[in-house]
Amino acid sequence: MNQEFTVTGAKVFLEISLLGSKIRITETLVNTWIVMALIVGLCLFLTHGMQVHCRTKRQVIAEFIVKKVNTMVGENMGDHFLRVGYAPLIASVMALSALGSLSGMVGMYAPTSDLNTLLGWALLVFALITYNKFRAGGPLGYIKGYFQPIPVLLPFNIISEIATPMSMAFRHFGNIASGTVIMGLLRWALANLSFAIFSKLPGVLGQIFGPIPLLQVGIPAVFSIYFDVFSSLLQAFIFCMLMMMNISSAAED
Repeated sequence: MNQEFTVTGAKVFLEISLLGSKIRITETLVNTWIVMALIVGLCLFLTHGMQVHCRTKRQVIAEFIVKKVNTMVGENMGDHFLRVGYAPLIASVMALSALGSLSGMVGMYAPTSDLNTLLGWALLVFALITYNKFRAGGPLGYIKGYFQPIPVLLPFNIISEIATPMSMAFRHFGNIASGTVIMGLLRWALANLSFAIFSKLPGVLGQIFGPIPLLQVGIPAVFSIYFDVFSSLLQAFIFCMLMMMNISSAAED
């Protein structure tokens, strides 16, 4: 097993040579598939044995999630996008983002801490925006939009088109990665502070309790509520809201 690191910090588990090219199976890819398997398993669990008349708590939860997502998509994107099936897409991205970020709490390398993951999502958003602009105004209308309101703004309109999904990716990545770094620095600081305090205990007590990071017990959990839990859920929600707004506005141009 190769323990080499990529530029984004993810370990390379496996390297495969195919047609002269090297394909790297990174920790990000492995953990993403684990999270996706967890989401699929959760969906199968919640929807198993569903009936017309709700009789189980699992079905109540499943119907609640579906109704909330449908309401959110309908209010932010309109009935057209709800009919063509954008609700499952938004729910999937939100679940993958939230659970991917929360996976860091159990010692996994969070897929959303890898910029490659967010850039892939940015390409998806860019493709959907472009598709809806083509659908709304046709090829000529799409090209004409780059020259509005005056032709001299063509370079700026091109930059704006690319910058929209890119800014979404970097915003999400920056918030999750910064939270991971802050929590790591906090644990490191508490371990050193714990050693500085307890190693000064007299005699054998200092030798026993000095190397034990006692201050790491409980204190990181308090900060983790924001940096790991709240921030992960908030960034998943913000990314999906921006995704819905940009796609729906593209259809109106």
